[in-house]
Amino acid sequence: MSFLFDLFLQAWPVMALFDLGRYVIAASVMALIIVVLARLGVGPGPIQIRRPTGRDHVREIALSLRTAVIFSFNGFAIYTLVSTGVIVLPRTLEAAGGWLGIAASIAAILVAHDTWFYWTHRLMHWPPLARHIHRAHHRSSVPTPFAAYAFDMGEAVVQAVFLTLFLLVLPVHPLVVSFFLLFMIVRNVMGHAGVEFHPAIFAPGRLLGWMTTTTHHDLHHQTGRWNFGLYFTWWDRLMGTEHPDYAQRFHEARSRRRPQPLDA
Repeated sequence: MSFLFDLFLQAWPVMALFDLGRYVIAASVMALIIVVLARLGVGPGPIQIRRPTGRDHVREIALSLRTAVIFSFNGFAIYTLVSTGVIVLPRTLEAAGGWLGIAASIAAILVAHDTWFYWTHRLMHWPPLARHIHRAHHRSSVPTPFAAYAFDMGEAVVQAVFLTLFLLVLPVHPLVVSFFLLFMIVRNVMGHAGVEFHPAIFAPGRLLGWMTTTTHHDLHHQTGRWNFGLYFTWWDRLMGTEHPDYAQRFHEARSRRRPQPLDA
């Protein structure tokens, strides 16, 4: 027990600082970009007519900071499993299969996370669960970058444990874990930006149309019924949960036309 306590004192503060900093920096940079471009009168306009209030920002930041702390506890759990040899990560590029192995591992973790997110997200929309572990996130009907981690505690735990479970099944090089953590927060912040920065190549049917956009996730916040995916549109298309007007709304957002409020 004293070993775990000493390990906690040694490792957790660093992980907490890392997870808090990761959120604060990513969300703040995105918010600053949006404000600067708006004041310069360049770039796309907001996706929705409605605007978030100051209270919305405070709520989103408070919830996201709590989520970052929960993520740091999960990070400590991973650190403990690695320290005790339960999880053995490859430490060299050769052991990880070289750069090809790194690329394959990145693809594997992103596809696995997108799948985990889609199905746990849909489950959290089941009414008996939604009001307990997913309601807080949908209070941001007009999301901002600070809503990236604005989760109930239950949802934060569900999303945090993915990485632990993945590493128990498929240990990957620390470079892959680092890339995943960076990619996750950047994509999450962009998904809640409220402004569509993705170019036309991300439109449905175009070269990168299989990746989600800000409009894709914003429609989920507007309706609570469609677009459950995180990084990719595959599961939504396969399961028939992509918003039927997604392509139109995406082009409207890119051209800075404010879409009409969606029907309930």
